[in-house]
Amino acid sequence: MTHIPGIVITGASGRMGQMLIKTVTDSDQARLVGVVERKDHDWIGQDVGEAMGGQALGVTVTDDPLEAFAQAQAVIDFTAPEATLEFAALAAQARCVHVIGTTGMSDEQIAALEPASRHAVIVRAGNMSLGVNLLVQLTKKVAAALDEDFDIEIIEGHHHHKVDAPSGTALMLGEAAAEGRGVELSDVSDRGRDGITGARKRGDIGFHAIRGGDIVGEHDVLFAAPGERIVLRHLATDRAIFARGALKAALWGQGKAPGQYDMVDVLGL
Repeated sequence: MTHIPGIVITGASGRMGQMLIKTVTDSDQARLVGVVERKDHDWIGQDVGEAMGGQALGVTVTDDPLEAFAQAQAVIDFTAPEATLEFAALAAQARCVHVIGTTGMSDEQIAALEPASRHAVIVRAGNMSLGVNLLVQLTKKVAAALDEDFDIEIIEGHHHHKVDAPSGTALMLGEAAAEGRGVELSDVSDRGRDGITGARKRGDIGFHAIRGGDIVGEHDVLFAAPGERIVLRHLATDRAIFARGALKAALWGQGKAPGQYDMVDVLGL
């Protein structure tokens, strides 16, 4: 590669932010040119390597995203929905590839990314790992092959710090199952069962969220019919898989036409 893309990481102090910083600095295909944190954060003005408790990296933490984006070819963003919308507009202004791993975005917030995607590449996915994206494709195929005699339940587990449920990955799997069956997920989603709920509605897609300890990410898609069950499963034991996928997306997006893409595009699935 004659030109090594410069990458900015937002939400630098978070667990994913720090993992992304390490992934980029360890890579020979990209270079870290900026890190962003919210205003008044303790890390502002510090070298990010020293703020992380290691050696200086020569990159100072800033609360000015546009200044950072102006130096970069890509932004990797695992933050919060409101921040991601702000970053999308600024990344489009700087013509940076914007890789979005933020989860918990509403349909309205996702739709609000459209203006930015007219000017820059946006790669958005609820999960950046190869294995999960393969699981999504398998879920779609199995759902298409089985009729509604098979109930579909999606069970996901994450660490106790996670703030949104169902997870972005669980929703990806639910969308895949619904697509396989030719229905809209919003019409068949069952996310809450408590008390006397009555019998399960035929054709519904159920979601269950487990939160505990330091679980990185566990997702099961259960197809259950009288007499038999099929379980598709993905277990993540190291969040570095998400960081590597995000960096792959940032590199893939270089030179692509403006628009919205996902990891299926990146991975050629």
